[in-house]
Amino acid sequence: MESMLNKLKSTVTKVTADVTSAVMGNPVTREFDVGRHIASGGSGLAWKIFNGTKKSTKQEVAVFVFDKKLIDKYQKFEKDQIIDCLKRGVQQLTRLRHPRLLTVQHPLEESRDCLAFCTEPVFASLANVLGNWENLPSPVSPDIKDYKLYDVETKYGLLQVSEGLSFLHSSVKMVHGNITPENVILNKSGAWKIMGFDFCVSSTNPSEQEPKFPCKEWDPNLPSLCLPNPEYLAPEYILSVSCETASDMYSLGTIMYAVFNKGKPIFEVNKQDIYKSFSRQLDQLSRLGSSSLTNVPEEVREHVKLLLNVTPTVRPDADQMTKIPFFDDVGAVTLQYFDTLFQRDNLQKSQFFKGLPKVLPKLPKRVIVQRILPCLTSEFVNPDMVPFVLPNVLLIAEECTKEEYVKLILPELGPVFKQQEPIQILLIFLQKMDLLLTKTPPDEIKNSVLPMVYRALEAPSIQIQELCLNIIPTFANLIDYPSMKNALIPRIKNACLQTSSLAVRVNSLVCLGKILEYLDKWFVLDDILPFLQQIPSKEPAVLMGILGIYKCTFTHKKLGITKEQLAGKVLPHLIPLSIENNLNLNQFNSFISVIKEMLNRLESEHKTKLEQLHIMQEQQKSLDIGGQMNASEEIKATNVGNQQIDKVFNSIGADLLTGGEPDNKDDGLQNKHKGASLTLEEKQKLAKEQEQAQKLKSQQPLKPQVHTPIAPVKQTKDLTDTLMDNMSSLTSLSVSTPKIATPSTFASVSPMGLGMMFSTPVDNTKRNLTNGLNANMGFQTSGFNMPVNTNQNFFSSPGAPGVNKMTLGTPASLPNFNAMSPAPAGSKPTQQRPTDMSALNNLFGPQKPKVSMNQLSQQKPNQWLNQFVPPQGSPSMGSTVVGTQMNMMGQSAFGMQGNPFFNPQNFAQPPTTMTNSGSASNDLKDLFG
Repeated sequence: MESMLNKLKSTVTKVTADVTSAVMGNPVTREFDVGRHIASGGSGLAWKIFNGTKKSTKQEVAVFVFDKKLIDKYQKFEKDQIIDCLKRGVQQLTRLRHPRLLTVQHPLEESRDCLAFCTEPVFASLANVLGNWENLPSPVSPDIKDYKLYDVETKYGLLQVSEGLSFLHSSVKMVHGNITPENVILNKSGAWKIMGFDFCVSSTNPSEQEPKFPCKEWDPNLPSLCLPNPEYLAPEYILSVSCETASDMYSLGTIMYAVFNKGKPIFEVNKQDIYKSFSRQLDQLSRLGSSSLTNVPEEVREHVKLLLNVTPTVRPDADQMTKIPFFDDVGAVTLQYFDTLFQRDNLQKSQFFKGLPKVLPKLPKRVIVQRILPCLTSEFVNPDMVPFVLPNVLLIAEECTKEEYVKLILPELGPVFKQQEPIQILLIFLQKMDLLLTKTPPDEIKNSVLPMVYRALEAPSIQIQELCLNIIPTFANLIDYPSMKNALIPRIKNACLQTSSLAVRVNSLVCLGKILEYLDKWFVLDDILPFLQQIPSKEPAVLMGILGIYKCTFTHKKLGITKEQLAGKVLPHLIPLSIENNLNLNQFNSFISVIKEMLNRLESEHKTKLEQLHIMQEQQKSLDIGGQMNASEEIKATNVGNQQIDKVFNSIGADLLTGGEPDNKDDGLQNKHKGASLTLEEKQKLAKEQEQAQKLKSQQPLKPQVHTPIAPVKQTKDLTDTLMDNMSSLTSLSVSTPKIATPSTFASVSPMGLGMMFSTPVDNTKRNLTNGLNANMGFQTSGFNMPVNTNQNFFSSPGAPGVNKMTLGTPASLPNFNAMSPAPAGSKPTQQRPTDMSALNNLFGPQKPKVSMNQLSQQKPNQWLNQFVPPQGSPSMGSTVVGTQMNMMGQSAFGMQGNPFFNPQNFAQPPTTMTNSGSASNDLKDLFG
């Protein structure tokens, strides 16, 4: 990147230095700004050609500069000869005015360092185009290096040179004397112009029919810039020291040969021995055949051969050459007509412009842009010619790039956009609107193109309005949305409402229907559909147009009509229109068909909405009920759980003493639920409680962390040993028959124990429960002492050895075993962890209905007693016996004093045997339950 910048900098610096050294100080620079060095031309390509602009008008020009440093090698008198020769040529060119001669804009100015003059804008010399790049800046510009001449350019260029020579020979009576590629200049438009009149010879008798031209003898000692180019010079000029108009025609023949042979002349001339070279050339010319002219087109080959003839009188003159068939090419004739266009009247111009679209496709683009387009745009100043010129300009615009269009065509179209007369201008622009919107920049579209469309919609001509409405849909996709919404649509609506023409009104509706897809849905619903109700006319065509817009909006995927709009505005408007008397059967059917589609859509959409609302309402109700139930269940479950835990740990002793009163309450609640009719919500709550209870049952039992110290285990073991010792003494005491106390003395016998035998068979399978508590656990209360065999698990499975029944004996003399089973000294009571309520519920699960003391008081003595007397046939105690005796603290402990049903005679005698351990285990479970 840096190298490129340095290269560019050096190039700019070099060019600036060249311009400064060449032109600085020259009077030309006072009025013109000198730009870039672009080409070279003139005799010996001695003139450097620069771009330039006039300071006052900014008009583009070409500045020709001759740097005097080129002739520093010559002697002073030779320098003077060269300067005089160059001055003479420029002065002669300045005096001559003709379309085929280079036009001088500013005469020659001389300074100490250079000669300079200004001409019309120039592209290059023919020599540069043909490959002679002498005196050009390095590197050579790609515009020149890659320039290729088209056939039409070559033909018309040679025709232009011929016309220029015809002007000189016939009108000026002058021989140019140095017609070479260096002296043929291609201007900015591609036209070939003659310059380099350094060696021109005027006629000595211009008034006579046969002019005479004096000729100077060839002087090889003169500097090369003071001599014509011998390679393009006629032989007679050297050999016979004579010249005439035919000599220029010979030079024209050599130029034609060079053009078709890449700039190579027909003969090479040795300037050191000029006479010998021309003598040899003369012999070759006399034997010149068609084989030497193979690169020359066949249709002009014979004419070139004639031009190169040794005899001057045989050569065709310039006027004859302009009429040869070779120059009758359509392209050349077209270009020639453009050059003479200013001489034609409007009728001739109009006929020519009408036929031009057929010719333009046959011409190269460069020729069209450089030669034809400027001539066409120059006619825009003539309003009568604009309708004939404009189609050709727009046709050329289609072939141009966007950059070329913006640079060359759009500036010329600006004033035309604003012209309203003649009316054909608007028609032409509307027909090419897609081209204009595609290549015109957005700013120019808003400022120039769309205002023209708006004027067309507002034009008084019905024809213009109809055409505009028909064309708008074809380029609607190219119009930006804000312009369409805020400017175009309102004018279409106004045209529809305000016109008195049915065709305009119908076309307005059709236009709106076609551009609906480019509009926003809500704009259509809020602006277009309400507008339809404002249309006053009821003609069938208008009604069908209204129906068409409704149908397009209704069926379009992007647009659509809401059910609210259908029910509130569309259907109330369409239904009355459908019964207009002007409609025929087909039109009525069209209305009814659309109305039915709308009704079906309305029904389906609203029905779907209502169904969805119903489903949502039902879901919301269920969610609300479920939320309330869940909240109440959580609160109740928490309260019930806390109450049950407190009840279990605070009332275990009371439950044991009262014979399972809580179970009676639970059964009472169940009976209450069974007896009373439950509501649906209560049943749902009950079902959810059952589901939660089932989930709790299915959970794995909690495994409490082992925090039991070693000491309590030893305490339990020691207590068991003591219990076994007491059992032996208890067994011996139970053999003797106790003495029954009388009722009158029962209350006073405080140390006497009451022996009661509980024989309640229980299904062991129903008692196989696991509660998570320590199996080796003994409950100790102040009212009784219950030693437990540590080797037996009262809550084990039915197959494990245990207590099946428990017998309470009443010996006459029953010692208090509280003192016999104290806890070992130094042991501390262990604190039990709160247990899972579900396990306790399972442990204290459903039992047989319990009877309270009040209920017992209402029963007969035998019924009450039978609850405690074991049935006959009870199994006797096995080999393994575990006795359990409860020492009752007194009559008041059971509330028996004064109870008429409490008769000691009614109690059975204590058995001599103990029940087996399995039955005792079940009774313990009943007791704990």
